[in-house]
Amino acid sequence: MKRRPYAGTDYRRALNIADLERIARRRLPHFVYEYLQGGADDERTLRHNRDAFDNCLFEPRTLTRVGPRDLSTTLQGTPHALPLVIGPTGYNGMLTRHGDIKLATAASRKGIPFVLSNVATTSLEDIAALEGLDAWMQIYFYRDRDYVRKLVERCRSAGYSTLVVTTDSAIYGNREWDLRNFRKPMQPTLRNLFHLVSRPRWIADVLVPDGMPTFKNLGDLLPPGKQSVQGASAIIGQQLDPTLNWDDIAWLRDLWPGRLIVKGILAPAEAERAAEIGVDGVVLSNHGGRQLDHALSPMDVLPEARSRAGKRCQLFIDSGFRRGTDVVKALALGADAVWLGRATLYGLAAGGQAGVEHALDILHREIDRTVGLLGVDRIDDLDASVLARHRGR
Repeated sequence: MKRRPYAGTDYRRALNIADLERIARRRLPHFVYEYLQGGADDERTLRHNRDAFDNCLFEPRTLTRVGPRDLSTTLQGTPHALPLVIGPTGYNGMLTRHGDIKLATAASRKGIPFVLSNVATTSLEDIAALEGLDAWMQIYFYRDRDYVRKLVERCRSAGYSTLVVTTDSAIYGNREWDLRNFRKPMQPTLRNLFHLVSRPRWIADVLVPDGMPTFKNLGDLLPPGKQSVQGASAIIGQQLDPTLNWDDIAWLRDLWPGRLIVKGILAPAEAERAAEIGVDGVVLSNHGGRQLDHALSPMDVLPEARSRAGKRCQLFIDSGFRRGTDVVKALALGADAVWLGRATLYGLAAGGQAGVEHALDILHREIDRTVGLLGVDRIDDLDASVLARHRGR
């Protein structure tokens, strides 16, 4: 009998993140799935993000008297149950109604932070109001610095503890599959509209009764008449500022009294400089393969970045994480936590909040099992000694 993975639509039967991805594909319209799944240009970076984990093999210890595993950690001064963060992802209301709230609620229930995207379809105030959530807010640097200043003030008033500034999107990546699927920004081709008819459950969830969700945190950045998704998408591209530089990070550091994380760094020298100017965290990231094709994986640079940044700031990592083994490899090489993007979005698309919680439960079990099989009790005890870095060692 031929091996076959689960081919249904019940998220509860998913055994791993790949199962959730297949369920999400069956539930979403084609153009929405491609928006979630696609990368830049030929998608070499997208593929390399997964291939990078194959060059990092475990060397377990088996006679170590392993007891119950402690996976807890402290992130930006707050204790958390797992070394995971749900990272910022935009336009989640297109996957399911109130997608950001469902992601954030799942994060709260599982004891990990949630980072709201600047281009979310839920207001930052509504996310901050969720009980028990460690809510962080992501911002982009737009040409309109007055908007950036006002957004920072909104975050302060809402009670956010941590801002995350994304630096690798100052020039928008070339996502060709999105271009193929749309006639204009957020206007699907006729072929995609025909496919949409085959997804009545998604239509009832997302489009009825108010149509496509809108961005809730762009405020004064959008001129009159440009509040629709189509209008906002065009304006965002024009407003992204390619002159973003270290002076802007210093300006934001002076403006924001809370914790500040810089996301989108790949060069270890930039991780070192970020630590020197007093940021509280760095996220090594290639934007999930959606920006620069043929880029390094964050896993390629993690050990050197950790060495150069030292313990002056926390070091996070994202891009390509699908298994608990992936997470453990990153922790062993010096990451303080892993930020999740598509992994939890597959759960969201497959089963809403419960699907996200299922995705996190899968990763929790995989991390726990991997740590135990390596002969370790606590994630704080993980280091490079559990790894054989290259095949054929």
